[in-house]
Amino acid sequence: MPIKSDTPPAISIIMPAYYEEASIAAVIKRVQTVLSELDQTYEIIVVDDGSQDETARRAYEAGAKVIAHPYNIGNGAAVKSGIRQAQGQIMVMLDADGQHPPEDIPRLLEQLDRYDMVVGARTHESDSDWHRDLANKIYNWFASYVCGLKIEDLTSGFRAMKGHIARGFVYLLPNTFSYPTTLTLAVVRSGYTLHYIPIKAARRVGKSKIKIFKDGPRFLLIILKVATFFSPLKVFIPVSIAMFGVGVSYGLFKILFFGSRYGPTSAMLMTVAVLVFLVGLVSEQVAQLRFEVKERAGTVSSENFQPDSKSVELFKETLNGQE
Repeated sequence: MPIKSDTPPAISIIMPAYYEEASIAAVIKRVQTVLSELDQTYEIIVVDDGSQDETARRAYEAGAKVIAHPYNIGNGAAVKSGIRQAQGQIMVMLDADGQHPPEDIPRLLEQLDRYDMVVGARTHESDSDWHRDLANKIYNWFASYVCGLKIEDLTSGFRAMKGHIARGFVYLLPNTFSYPTTLTLAVVRSGYTLHYIPIKAARRVGKSKIKIFKDGPRFLLIILKVATFFSPLKVFIPVSIAMFGVGVSYGLFKILFFGSRYGPTSAMLMTVAVLVFLVGLVSEQVAQLRFEVKERAGTVSSENFQPDSKSVELFKETLNGQE
């Protein structure tokens, strides 16, 4: 049931949107149909990230609460605005382009009794491009190595999680499309539980905002940065071992085939390898300290969280002024 004005909802649906006028109203109606069958109060928050079309108006007319960014900041920034505005004890994030099936929301929610975050993992039957599937496999493999846990879909933006956890990590999330990556690694690194359920994603309505050659290397760099932020040793140790191995191998090669002693090149490589390991060790301690400080400080709970509604009221005033 939709939320009453004076009653905090049980579920907050957060939908980042950017030039989605062709799909937004239909997606909202599908979400409303699904949630109306649940015995839970809910709110639907659409964050229009600077679209210059009818995205915000159509979302508002469809019954959603709309937050309108004055200009484009990024998909992650839109999600952060939604998290800050949301009042629900449970938050569900999904895209506004129609590729995430709202009919699977109950499947996500029913797993939250056992897990802290549940993510919809796109199956091979999903309607997506082969190069994106290949890139996702690489990202998933690397993330699984960093986390020590099998990550089935690192970049999926379709997820449900407990509200206090989302609010606790909002300061970590980047403004770009990589927010699912950061959120997933943050949840696992903090000891929260993660679960995946298979979903069949449809092809989005309209043209994708992601460019494989432009955004692919950027995503990989972001994953590497996030990995060094959460688990530095998982990155520094392989580099250290590789450099040390090259140094030893080069030294043995010089001795066996040229009869010379260990040269300065071998010594330099092994020395740098030790330094890289020490940097990784210190970084690991800093990362651990960061999370310990966060745990001591605590996170914002749903009981005392009061969202700022200025952006919503500003949007309503702007919309009314255009009529």
